[in-house]
Amino acid sequence: MSKTVAHIVLDALEQAGARRVYGIPGDTINHLTDAIAKSDLRWISVRHEEAGAFAAGGEAYMTGELAVCAGTCGPGSLHFVNGIYESHRNGAPVLLIASDVARTETGFNFPQEVDQKKIYEQHSHFCEYISHPSQARRIVTKAAQAALTKKGVAVVIVNGDMFSETDEDAMAWDIYRPEPVCRPNDSEMAQLAEMVDAAGKVTVYAGIGARDARAEIVAFCEKVKAPMVHTTRAKEFLEPNNPFNVGVNGILGNRAGVEALETADLVISLGCDFAYTQYYPEAKKIVQIDIDPTHLGRRSAISMGLVGDARTTLAALTPMVAAKPDTRHLEAQQKQWQDDLRGYVEEGEESDPTLIHPQFVANMLDEKAADDAIFVSDVGTAMVWMLRHLRANGRRRFLNSLLHGTMASGMPQAMGAKLAYPDRQVIAMCGDGGLTMLMGDLLTLVQEEIPLKLLVFRNDTLGFVEMEQRVEGLVDHFTGLRNPDFPKLAEACGIAGWRVENGGDLAGAMEAWLRAEGPALLDVRVNQMELVMPPKIEISQVASTAMFGVKAVLDGRSGEVVELLRNNFLR
Repeated sequence: MSKTVAHIVLDALEQAGARRVYGIPGDTINHLTDAIAKSDLRWISVRHEEAGAFAAGGEAYMTGELAVCAGTCGPGSLHFVNGIYESHRNGAPVLLIASDVARTETGFNFPQEVDQKKIYEQHSHFCEYISHPSQARRIVTKAAQAALTKKGVAVVIVNGDMFSETDEDAMAWDIYRPEPVCRPNDSEMAQLAEMVDAAGKVTVYAGIGARDARAEIVAFCEKVKAPMVHTTRAKEFLEPNNPFNVGVNGILGNRAGVEALETADLVISLGCDFAYTQYYPEAKKIVQIDIDPTHLGRRSAISMGLVGDARTTLAALTPMVAAKPDTRHLEAQQKQWQDDLRGYVEEGEESDPTLIHPQFVANMLDEKAADDAIFVSDVGTAMVWMLRHLRANGRRRFLNSLLHGTMASGMPQAMGAKLAYPDRQVIAMCGDGGLTMLMGDLLTLVQEEIPLKLLVFRNDTLGFVEMEQRVEGLVDHFTGLRNPDFPKLAEACGIAGWRVENGGDLAGAMEAWLRAEGPALLDVRVNQMELVMPPKIEISQVASTAMFGVKAVLDGRSGEVVELLRNNFLR
């Protein structure tokens, strides 16, 4: 019996493990949405396609399984672009069905006609048309396989009239998800072992590519007395219950994380593609191990580059190296790490209840959130407070836009995570700028009955941008935000809302917000003048901030300089 292409596509998606499709219905996908209504797939109606792509990415990132978006021709599909970029960069297996105008109209600049392939092939692992009904299952299956095995986006382009065509669908096409193991050859392993034995102080720098190698990293660090520094994306996987963890490198990191790399004789970079060259140690030996050979040496000069998966390579390396008795390098960084943690707690202490520091809010959230909560943050300062102040315990999950760095990802990515895990507490840590960019999808939470918890760090400014301008010695411009009354806005949408403007009121409001049955929003007015302090303060940064002070005074904004000093340096 013949089937329509729409039904074949959906069956192939279900066979690939998809459970939801995010989008906005419209002309060129009407036959597809009609078929979805008769299938086991759930259609999630968003208010903006970008939010749909973010939500699909949040679901796919958290589950590791396929999530789907579907867009109408032209403007509908184009709205997915930013969210698709985000998913592709963070390795979320997302499949986009990008529809096009009817084949009879292609090539004639028909209204809303867009060359989808030129747009999407630059940020996908697979991007192809279904050119004939007999290709439908094969194309969708291979697209899903690419997304799932290569970890990223696949795009299937379908002309609107193709969905109603039929095919016997006689050929079976399956998805294969092999899990090969890979390590350097014996000669390379022997050379690496010699380098480890020759080094007095070894540090492991592990990224998300080592997410499944925690046990192997711990065993190696134990044998050679090495501290482990991790990237921000690897926090949830490598930090919990790891006695060798000393934190994070980079501007969002901590002092122990920076010094563990700077003071080492040998740094083993493991599944790590941290982008900022200035935070790699100078004039040191760096061995980089990565499953992708194109990553070797692209961020920093290295002395040796090896191809292998983290778990297999370290499991083979550890028996080959001699145990190191000297614990001074490890103990020095462990001590500094404990000092760093105490500093994070002290930053969140409030001596003035009328001045709520965002660290205070993050520390309280860490205390009151569930042990298996899922946290998703916007970029900017909300991301900093998540990474520095929320503890990873092996059950909690974390997601933020660390590679694409896009605004507005927090709330919709958390929406997808909550749909995937309805029984877990999911919290979106939102900046007021990020939330308002896609604020229309607050209505999606109500319409689709998604009990997401939204925490708004309200400082009435684009805080991270403002800080960047000030550190450059500039007077900040165009960063101020005129915000609505967020709780009233939420309540108008059908969402419970709370506002906190005094530190003493935060605990009660946060507990009520977390207990709320449906979607809920907690608006906390935090210190607008908060600076994100780097692990080490450079003279140039002090000079630049001082220059801001001079320029602000000359610009008639001396009050802001006083507030900056009072809120950050005189606490």
